[in-house]
Amino acid sequence: MTPRIQLRGLTRRLPSGGRQLTIVDRIDLSIAPGEFVAVLGPSGSGKSTLLALMAGLDRPSEGQVVLDGREIQDLSEDDLALLRRRTIGFVFQSFQLLGNLTALENVLLPLELADVPDARSAPISSSQPSDCGERGHHYPSQLSGGEQQRVALARAFGPRPPILLADEPTGNLDRVTGPGRARHARRAAARERHDPRPGDPRPGGRRSWPTGGSICATGGSSARSGALRSRSREGRVSACA
Repeated sequence: MTPRIQLRGLTRRLPSGGRQLTIVDRIDLSIAPGEFVAVLGPSGSGKSTLLALMAGLDRPSEGQVVLDGREIQDLSEDDLALLRRRTIGFVFQSFQLLGNLTALENVLLPLELADVPDARSAPISSSQPSDCGERGHHYPSQLSGGEQQRVALARAFGPRPPILLADEPTGNLDRVTGPGRARHARRAAARERHDPRPGDPRPGGRRSWPTGGSICATGGSSARSGALRSRSREGRVSACA
């Protein structure tokens, strides 16, 4: 079976104070269709950058990102935008809602861009996890952080993308709301979270822990070929498929 997402030696470096800062360091990772993967780690460990690279929102310094057998790191910006529209739903940590659109209009936007017939009625069922309901006519500035996050989730789920990448998708949700969103995200390919909290839902699948830009371990019920823990000469912990 062709992996839905495959990362090969993925590396991202940025200049910082006259030196190169390695944010993502030689990541090898394979995610199968229908698999749920949670990426866990402390702030600054490279989780958000890793998701951005998977989605083609950032370009690697080295390595390849392969979606459904197609390398994307060298695609043009137009081709990447088309790929994301057809293939990827992305939940941003900062929501990235359009301030001049209402909550409902934000949810409708990707459906309208995809030319979904009757888009205005289409998101009603797929946005159930957002509970937009009575707040649908409100603008993002009129919504709480948790309400904005639910709108962002509904926008990502609306087109039913084969890949869902979510950057801390339940960080602003309460204990009642959060577990339901996590269960609904079971069909996602990957999501990102900080350290696990007591009582968090365990929806199965793999969990990966980045440390210093490298994945130090993976585990979970779906870790069929998981990562092997290894340490390089420089002391970095890397994942080997």
